[in-house]
Amino acid sequence: MPSARPSRRPGTSWTDCGRPSRACTAPVVRSPRRSGRHTRGWNRSTGGGRSSSTACPSTCSGTGTNWTASTRPGCGPRSGTGRCGRSCGVSDRPVVVVGAGPVGMAAALFLARHGVASVVLEAAARRETVGSRSICVQRDVLDLLERIGVGARLARAGVTWTTGRIFYREHEVVTMRLPASEPGAFPPFVNIGQTEVERELEARVRAEPLVDLRYGQRVVCLEQDGSGVRVETPGGVVAGSHCVAADGHRSAVRGLLGLEFAGRSFGDRFLISDIRADLGFDVPERRFYFDPPWNPGRQVLLHPQPDSVWRIDWQVADDVTLDLDAMVRRIVPGPYEAVWSSVYRFHQRLAERFVVGRTLLAGDAAHVMSPFGARGMNSGLFDAENAAWKIALDRCGRGGPGLLESYDAERRAAAVENLRVTGRTMRFLVPATDEEHAHRRSVLERAVRDESVRDRIDSGRLSEPFWYVDSPLTTVAGPLDDFPREAGAVRPPVPGVLCPDAALPDGTRLRSRFGPSFTLLTASESAVPGMSVLRPPGTLAAALGIGAEGAALVRPDGYLAAVFPSAPSPAALTAAARRASGYVPST
Repeated sequence: MPSARPSRRPGTSWTDCGRPSRACTAPVVRSPRRSGRHTRGWNRSTGGGRSSSTACPSTCSGTGTNWTASTRPGCGPRSGTGRCGRSCGVSDRPVVVVGAGPVGMAAALFLARHGVASVVLEAAARRETVGSRSICVQRDVLDLLERIGVGARLARAGVTWTTGRIFYREHEVVTMRLPASEPGAFPPFVNIGQTEVERELEARVRAEPLVDLRYGQRVVCLEQDGSGVRVETPGGVVAGSHCVAADGHRSAVRGLLGLEFAGRSFGDRFLISDIRADLGFDVPERRFYFDPPWNPGRQVLLHPQPDSVWRIDWQVADDVTLDLDAMVRRIVPGPYEAVWSSVYRFHQRLAERFVVGRTLLAGDAAHVMSPFGARGMNSGLFDAENAAWKIALDRCGRGGPGLLESYDAERRAAAVENLRVTGRTMRFLVPATDEEHAHRRSVLERAVRDESVRDRIDSGRLSEPFWYVDSPLTTVAGPLDDFPREAGAVRPPVPGVLCPDAALPDGTRLRSRFGPSFTLLTASESAVPGMSVLRPPGTLAAALGIGAEGAALVRPDGYLAAVFPSAPSPAALTAAARRASGYVPST
């Protein structure tokens, strides 16, 4: 097919961009079999090809050569989510977000919080409205979602559980009790179906003038160069400054970029169903059954949901006829209503890179993993916020040359860790070798009578925020040899860790006070010109390790960029702020 000359106006028809005409000279990224996977003209290691835009006005929420915070006059009025009232970018083009799942819509809302407009392109004609899919939202993710106005709504609408039980045959071998929440804090986990999460996010998107959501827009071509991106759908072309690809595990954008999605798929089938029934539980709780009499040799997971709905996951053999009613009757003797069901196989896959030029992969487009531990959607939402604040600074010309690439360094490392944890879980749940089968059987049988082996039972290590102690943006305070990296470990408040939350004397919580800019936490009364400052009470300052004179620099996503036990010099503070904005010192 001959190539057509693209219109200068975004949104008009463009029939084919497979071969650029003289008027379309940007590198075309189309075939996943292309040997040069990373768009021509882009330097993988240095971020070459970025726009050399001049610095924008100081209303931007970031740091440049002369660092100032978004609290300076001129930022414009803020909405209820704390975003700037107007974009601070030198580019008037929006960010193109591909995919209107929870990660894509969250990315658009986080961009809006920074005053950045976006166009969200969703291939489906409409949003799915039935079925739980991902159901478990972790406390820190609720904090994250509250920054875009939906965390508290989801917490109220969902089911809170603090008890989890694990059974082997007829024996209860593990009882897990999560700590109660502090006053004003979100619960450790809230169960609510992904469709409800999407419903709340879409309501916020519809109310946000900086987000343009378009259904029925299948991406067929992607171009990018140092000045921006152009994304083609059958309905036309959208030009943008950057692209966030959140279009799921079959990502069209990932394919157009030619990125490998290496990993493995598990052969065992799992039947998941949502049923409405009274199971006789006094309080909602999670239950995991190994080798129950009603599913011998395999496992079943029960999770509570709102409105008396229960999510049930069965592991089933390939030769088993899937009779949903018969399977439910083994668990539910009384009446029940079938709400939704699906059959799936688990995958563990990772994109070879999360950043190519001005395109960032997020959520299932970048990584897929088994759902045991609820690490999929939760980690994808951390992807969304990480991508948004970095794109916002990059648009301003205030992000350093290492800022966009740091998304790959941070979020790919998080995905690698999640895949390590969930991979270990799947080796326990779905043993592939005789040795793995024997190990699982030995652990479960010994756990019936020996409490010391019960922590070896792996039914899923629950989702937790990743740590960026190895990030190029982090000003490291000291040796990391003793930093706890195991799943579920308590992380000390060192640079690279999500800033701990705490109650403040005025009844608010610390994280709720973080705006879209960098924030300095210090108990010192000394002035810090041009910087957003919060003064924590003495007990909190001591817990953070900053005492009466020290300081902690918090990134726009709530992570600690630097911690100073004593009063930092202006030069040290500026260096940490610049580093956290992508001006990484050369080594």
